[in-house]
Amino acid sequence: MLNRLLRRAAPFVALLLIPTLPADARRPSRAPVPAVRGEPGMVSAADPRAAAAGVEILRKGGSATDAAIATMLALNVVEPQSAGIGGGAFFVRHDARSGATTTIDGREAAPKAADPRWFYRPDGTPLSHEEAVPGGRSVGVPGTLRAMALAHLDGGRLPWAALFQPAIRLARGGWTLSPRFAKLLSQYAGFIDADAAKVFLDAGGNPHPAGARVTNPEQAALFERIARAGPEAFYGGAQARKLVATVNGAARNPSRMTLADLAGYRAKPRPPVCGRYRVYRVCSMGPPSSGGVTVLMILKQLERFDMAALGPRSPVAWHLFAESSRLAYADRDLYVGDPDFVHVPVAGLLDPAYLASRSALISADRAMERAAAGTPPGAPARLRVPPGEAAGTTDLVVADRAGNVVEVTTTIESVFGSGLSMDGTMLNNELTDFDIVPEKDGFLAANRVEGGKRPRSSMAPTIVYGPDGKVRIALGAAGGSTIIAQVAKALVATLDWKMSAQDAIALGLLYSPGDTALLEKGTTLEGLAPALRALGHRVQVVPLGLKANAVERVNGRWVGAADPRSEGVGMSESGEVTAIVRAGAGERPPE
Repeated sequence: MLNRLLRRAAPFVALLLIPTLPADARRPSRAPVPAVRGEPGMVSAADPRAAAAGVEILRKGGSATDAAIATMLALNVVEPQSAGIGGGAFFVRHDARSGATTTIDGREAAPKAADPRWFYRPDGTPLSHEEAVPGGRSVGVPGTLRAMALAHLDGGRLPWAALFQPAIRLARGGWTLSPRFAKLLSQYAGFIDADAAKVFLDAGGNPHPAGARVTNPEQAALFERIARAGPEAFYGGAQARKLVATVNGAARNPSRMTLADLAGYRAKPRPPVCGRYRVYRVCSMGPPSSGGVTVLMILKQLERFDMAALGPRSPVAWHLFAESSRLAYADRDLYVGDPDFVHVPVAGLLDPAYLASRSALISADRAMERAAAGTPPGAPARLRVPPGEAAGTTDLVVADRAGNVVEVTTTIESVFGSGLSMDGTMLNNELTDFDIVPEKDGFLAANRVEGGKRPRSSMAPTIVYGPDGKVRIALGAAGGSTIIAQVAKALVATLDWKMSAQDAIALGLLYSPGDTALLEKGTTLEGLAPALRALGHRVQVVPLGLKANAVERVNGRWVGAADPRSEGVGMSESGEVTAIVRAGAGERPPE
């Protein structure tokens, strides 16, 4: 059980020419937009060089959307184990002019040839998750570039090509490997393919150490082609043929992806999921992400408890957090999937009366023996299995001078994704986010593999509005299904316990997606284990691979926050860099 839970937690300037872009990337012509006056913008990202790329774009008059795209591309270069154009992304955007919250689904999709037995052996037995990850079959049709193009169409100010220049400079000119990346590389050197090895391993096959300077000229050339021609340089032509050949010709678990799968992929605008928590309005990504719905459920089930009075050092507060998490994760596991394929009862899951009934199951003095899924209004009839059938992520936040805010969580799933790469860019293993076995207890799983379907995600890019309707905080996290708990914890800490975003992110985590509560090793929460056990919890103290970023509004200005477990920073357009104390796992909350 512990190994399964931990696996779930594991887990990613040239001259600027206006390019001729395909329809989904081309912005309508507009009159020049005058420079925006206002409080300097802010970027928070998991690597300072990526944050600097976003700041560069803000200083050139770019919008939050422009800066977010440039930051994502730079992260593709310097944090290739976690995210990139070979994966997928979710965008959540606040438009300062209209006040609207919009979201874009750039989640990867299964090839049309996929079916519920996609991860089965010829003998009819399912692969384990570990067996399914490497190779071609785990690779979903990437969605990140299409999501970028759709976001740029609506919220961009600078030309598409301009957004690629910082990443191209990094890839072609070189960058030094960070200690965190070098550590992961030493662990996964045997997992990456020969194409990636040319960049990150020396002639003897040994991983480059921290501080080594590397270049990725093939990736730079790929970015230059996309900057000139738009996403079609990736989804069509020679590049598409190369991607299909890479995944279908993989030595392990070859795929059956087609050129039509790539040509037919589209990023999709989705309705955001929004709800109230006390006096705040919380908006996040809806299905196929389970993150936003589950975070809102956790918060709403806690609302009847005085979390502020209990405070961050109270075992009871963390007990309540664990109990609410267990109930929310149970519903998430049963009901959430791709809404284009299964009915997801979002309104029912967030129905106040339903959440009140779920909250009533929580006792302040005793843990539930078992947390089972409920039956929300509008829950679909579960489909029985027909007779004879068997059954590396990263986050970034940008706020610009105009008050626009963009929160993006983007991923290639596991560390270095599928292990396959193309032109220096890693390809995802996102299809292992599907339920490999398509049935449970005699019923078909909502998150089973189907052709063209998008796997359920835990990513939860979130924007919170204060009582005045203005953005209070935007945040997101990386770390598999711990993302949900990380975001919910940080919101309780900022909104109830009045911590800064920085202290809230640094605070240790209690991750309780089932009947075992995992306390983050190396944090102050370790000391709560005896009290939680006395309340009836099954507790284990373990290291958790966590990473989060945030931007909050404090006294009329943007303040960035980044996880001290990572190498991230908050960086202002004015040049200010948020001081992040690197102290291992998590920081102590203020007294």
